[in-house]
Amino acid sequence: MKFQLLLVILLHFRILGSQAQPFVCTLDCKKYSYKPVGECVNPDEHEVIVWENVRTTQCCRNGLNLFSRALANASAENQPLLLPQQQQWENCTSQFMNDFHSLSSCKFEQFRHDKSNCSSLSFGSINKTYDSKFHSIVANSCSEFYEASFVDICSNCTSEISSLIKDIVGDNVHTDDETEKAICSIATITAIASKKSANDTWTGDFYKCLAAMDSQNQSCKQKKNDVTIITLIILIGLMALALSIVLFKFIARKFLDDHKKDEAEKVVGKWSGLYRFSKAEIEKAISYSSSRVFLGAGSAGQVYKGVLPSGQLVAIKHIYETATNKTFTREVEGLSKVRHHNLVSLLGYCDENGDKFLVYEFCSNGNLAEILRGDDSLSWQKRIEILRDCSLALRFLHAHPDGCIIHRDIKLTNILLTEDMQPKLSDFGLARMVGMKETQCFTDVQGTIGYMDPEYMSNGNLTCASDIYSFGIVILQVLSGRKVIDLNTQARDTLTRAARDVIAGKRPLTDFVDPRIKEEVNLEDFKSILRVAVLCVSGSSKGRPRISDLIGEIDKACGSASKTKMPAQSGKRYASMEEYQSPEVIQV
Repeated sequence: MKFQLLLVILLHFRILGSQAQPFVCTLDCKKYSYKPVGECVNPDEHEVIVWENVRTTQCCRNGLNLFSRALANASAENQPLLLPQQQQWENCTSQFMNDFHSLSSCKFEQFRHDKSNCSSLSFGSINKTYDSKFHSIVANSCSEFYEASFVDICSNCTSEISSLIKDIVGDNVHTDDETEKAICSIATITAIASKKSANDTWTGDFYKCLAAMDSQNQSCKQKKNDVTIITLIILIGLMALALSIVLFKFIARKFLDDHKKDEAEKVVGKWSGLYRFSKAEIEKAISYSSSRVFLGAGSAGQVYKGVLPSGQLVAIKHIYETATNKTFTREVEGLSKVRHHNLVSLLGYCDENGDKFLVYEFCSNGNLAEILRGDDSLSWQKRIEILRDCSLALRFLHAHPDGCIIHRDIKLTNILLTEDMQPKLSDFGLARMVGMKETQCFTDVQGTIGYMDPEYMSNGNLTCASDIYSFGIVILQVLSGRKVIDLNTQARDTLTRAARDVIAGKRPLTDFVDPRIKEEVNLEDFKSILRVAVLCVSGSSKGRPRISDLIGEIDKACGSASKTKMPAQSGKRYASMEEYQSPEVIQV
């Protein structure tokens, strides 16, 4: 009896002792430093979808890369790739800290071992079950990343990875559970990384390449109703004080506007090569016929057709009175410094009695948006020639000796076409200059919503890659012929998602070709340009190609198209554009 009682007591303490043993993190958590990217204060408002199925945040994306690399380093041939218990995840994430954010808030513990069929996958099981595709990825498409051809290699690599993830999800997930699909994606990426986990250079390039698979999560929307209500209450409560403040600001603004006017006149005096028109000359040029010819409206003013005394046709922009002097000064100063055959030429200006005008060369074929939706089809050869010339203009701006000139508003309606269909970038009212390798943060985030870089919209960080994103949207529209009026983020993401599906092999390439192109399209060249355009619209600026890589791909297609001797595009106007209008997309 005593012996049995002793056994019970010993067994009781052994159980307590085993329960008290802490769960130890088996990962090497110190090898890589955690550097959060993106918004960490309100992460729910900045969700992204990475690796096809993993919903996370911009802030936690690098943390996910870090965890996957650590799992790959710790993997064994027949051991599960993921951690088995929630406590192990929590103990591991708690070790990754920086001054602003902890990985604990990323909730990676939801991807633990017991959550899905994919959580029990090992390197050996994936290699055995998907031998052909897995071997093709690690031995061919993703085996080496050369800087000179990084764009092509990365595109092929991510395309095959997407296909493998689709197969693994299809075999292991039989519900719509997003977490199960995410676990399959993480296991797939980790298995591929474990093949060369000892090579830090390769793994660094591999995870950098994966950024091209990122996409924005449309289910995340900012909630501002409470803030608006509180603001209205405060405004009503402080109405008496506000009236006095408005009066004070009115007096101060009048003084400041007078000062800015004097400063603007001093700056304008320094501009060389520009003719200063009088207001009478401007009025005479615009009123050359019985009625004014309205061409369109931009973000800063209305544009009219004019004729100079010499008979030269010009486009005259009347700057809105509500626009600031900075907008006027920035456009004049920007275009007076840069001259390129694919940038619209500024001939002169007028600044008299509070009225401001800019006089440009006249582009008789309107803008590219009107051409694409006009009655006559734009040929395949002419489309790639237009894209090439625009990319050359962009390279000229980004490689300016004084610094990278960022246009900030590249879109179809800002690409004008001359009589011989030569494209010219226009509207430099939002342009900014930054250092060649510099990032600047702006509080006045401006541009056209459907074309704006998501990173720039979320945190105000402006780089040369912001223009690359906008131009990527333009390329997708030129290739597909999709409608561009009232383009917003939803229409933009529908367009980019369709392009990614084509590159990933989820839908045929011909689905993306503009059906209005009458002649035969070289599908190989088309896919090459589409592939680089998809990289341009990557959610992360680090995954976007350089402008030189972009020009290289388009040049190849131009050379191929010219050899086919397609019929030359005529110089006639499209869809009676003698008095064209330029409807604007929503402005920020």
